[in-house]
Amino acid sequence: MTGYGVVVARTLREGVAPVRIWVSRKNMKEKELSKMNEIRKIEKAVNAKLFLICSLTTFLLMGTIAIEFFTRGNFPPSQMNIFYVGVLLIYSLHKEMLRWMGEKEKERKGEWFLYAWIIFAVSLSFINFITKGYFSFSEEGHPLNTLAEVHTTALEVGAVFLSTRFSKMLRFCFKRKKGL
Repeated sequence: MTGYGVVVARTLREGVAPVRIWVSRKNMKEKELSKMNEIRKIEKAVNAKLFLICSLTTFLLMGTIAIEFFTRGNFPPSQMNIFYVGVLLIYSLHKEMLRWMGEKEKERKGEWFLYAWIIFAVSLSFINFITKGYFSFSEEGHPLNTLAEVHTTALEVGAVFLSTRFSKMLRFCFKRKKGL
């Protein structure tokens, strides 16, 4: 007999006796593949929801920062930058987990977060430059940190992006080393 031997204990009057049940390798592999495909399907749906959450928080944070910037500090800072980067990190790590599970990459939607933050940071900086620093100070003349916060968030988003690229390259090296 060929296959994997699975030892199952069966209680008898005299005690416990081991009984071998033979499962063919083909059936075992089919069951594992079926289960893995089911897990991938669930995780893919979770990832789609995480992308939506990330998109909404991106627009919300950018909107609150823009309001704070253009009103010259008349609105308080949103103070959700760390939360936002955490949400983005959760999405990115989950997406990488899917890649490591063998999910083929069809779309690279995560890159758009980086592009959006770079464009947003550069746009606000350019507007502030053209207006000779008008948006860097409140109406009372107090310095504002809005641009520094935008630049920090953009760099943090870039760091999350680079970490996913590093993971992708690491996975590529492992696959190449194994000859896959």
